[in-house]
Amino acid sequence: MSGKKQFDVTAALDRAMTVFWQRGYADASLDALASATGLGRGSLYGAFGGKDALFRQSLDRYATVYGAQYEHALRAHPGEPVRAVEAFFEVVLKRITDPEVPTGCLIAQSAAQTPVLKEENSVRVRALLDSQRVRVRAALEDPAVAPEVLDDLATYVVAVNQSLAVLSRAGTSEAELRSVTRLACTTVADTLARAMPGGSRDT
Repeated sequence: MSGKKQFDVTAALDRAMTVFWQRGYADASLDALASATGLGRGSLYGAFGGKDALFRQSLDRYATVYGAQYEHALRAHPGEPVRAVEAFFEVVLKRITDPEVPTGCLIAQSAAQTPVLKEENSVRVRALLDSQRVRVRAALEDPAVAPEVLDDLATYVVAVNQSLAVLSRAGTSEAELRSVTRLACTTVADTLARAMPGGSRDT
């Protein structure tokens, strides 16, 4: 339309997401967000509703992009929970080692800053972590294994994922991160084997 400057909302949101991912909510200033998106403060508010609203939209954008990849990986091996978890961690490692995006994980970064987030944003972060756990839990589903065992394993896998994000931001090498995921997958396999009817309960 003549006379009106057009901009790509998704591209601007992706750039804002990167700022929050790199700096965390607390250090993502309005000036940094405006510079990254190419919008003035007034336009930033007009397009996204302010910093907190933009943060929630960035979280949702992150969850949409990477959540779809997690979903695909976890569903790619029906009836093979260990392979599903391996595929999940492979997606995680691919993101962590991607030079085109910041290290770590926006959700893990945001969870660590929960004390400074507004309640609505803290709730959103918790919901995204719960959504990840639900995906993993579905991939582990086995009627022969007690539900509480599967619940614990799903929580464990999500905890390892978040730990990988923290370690990567601290400069841990890819080789070391892969050793963590291998051990995690072994733990999942051993726990499932012990939990099956007739499985060994020896530790």
